[in-house]
Amino acid sequence: MKMLKLFVRTCICMVALMPGVRTMAQTVGTGTNVNGSTSNTITTAVPFLAISPDAHSGAMGEAGVALAPTVNDNFWNPSKLVFLDDPTNFSLSYSPWLRNLIPDINLAYLSFAQKTDARTTIGASLRYFNLGKIELVDANQNQQGTFEPNEFSIDASVARKFGDNFSLGLSARYIYSNLTNGIAVSSQPTRSASAVAADVSLYYKNPTQQFGKDALFAFGVDISNIGTKMSYSDNGQKYFLPTNLKIGAANTYFLDAEDQLTITLDLNKLLVPTPPIRDANGNIISGRDDNRSVVSGIFGSFTDAPGGFSEELKEITLSPGIEYMYSKLFALRAGYFYENPDKGGRQYTTVGAGINYDGVALDFSYIIASQQNSPLANTLRLSLGYNFGK
Repeated sequence: MKMLKLFVRTCICMVALMPGVRTMAQTVGTGTNVNGSTSNTITTAVPFLAISPDAHSGAMGEAGVALAPTVNDNFWNPSKLVFLDDPTNFSLSYSPWLRNLIPDINLAYLSFAQKTDARTTIGASLRYFNLGKIELVDANQNQQGTFEPNEFSIDASVARKFGDNFSLGLSARYIYSNLTNGIAVSSQPTRSASAVAADVSLYYKNPTQQFGKDALFAFGVDISNIGTKMSYSDNGQKYFLPTNLKIGAANTYFLDAEDQLTITLDLNKLLVPTPPIRDANGNIISGRDDNRSVVSGIFGSFTDAPGGFSEELKEITLSPGIEYMYSKLFALRAGYFYENPDKGGRQYTTVGAGINYDGVALDFSYIIASQQNSPLANTLRLSLGYNFGK
């Protein structure tokens, strides 16, 4: 029987597949999820779907649901795509991921948008998450080659404008996760997993006057990854997708003909069940049973925390950000990401910059965090975009 040996260099993919065990669907290293949070967070399959892929929002505390539209809104809020200035838009983003733990994990993201008429835009994106290499050995520790766990998602989106300032968006997604190479757990073969999901979103903007200056207030909502559960074995545990609610607001001040300042705030909450507290016999003593349908999990996620309303509030992450832009050519950005220590503990500052010239946009972002406390410290994201056809 083949098995996976995790070397310190790779520390890869702890996949929990035994039926009835409620544990991490995917971790990297000791007690760290692939999204950088600690292992006491709410558990889901394919957490890479929740990783911010692009450098623009990555520099603003992972906020993006209400910012000015970009082609990367296939991830943040597809309804904004219809407000893009150019008819055709491309973007490619890349990030070495968790380099404090593992040298060869990376996330790549390709995004595209095309206007079909004055009120409709279609979009597509590909997200690829490479979890590095691990070495395969048999029961006698004989080398059996290498294996590269990987995951990807393919999206298709459509955005429709209603009036001049309001739009709705809808996305469909196919998700594939190959983490196990067919190893057996408790004599049960494992396999790759797949799922389908959908996003629904809205965006509203309101040109106004504030403090005697022109301004733009924007509001956005996106519910992502509403879809089927995933399992890595025929009779094993089925895991929820990271269904997520993003709510955000952004306010842009046009200081003069060339300078503008944007302040934004995003709130995020996973719409999946919170695990209950059980006694030694597995009986629930606080909270609700988390083995339920997707629909029940989404609606019940607001009231099922064992600690009540105060614990529900802990499940909300905060992403404030700020951007200064000069003449729509050069931007400086900063932000902060906060997640409660009891729900994952990601807390870090982000900074970045962007240049936009003649349809070409180059952005980068950098995470500033404690080397000892955060595996995301020194994470760099790069994005290259091209808009044309005006």
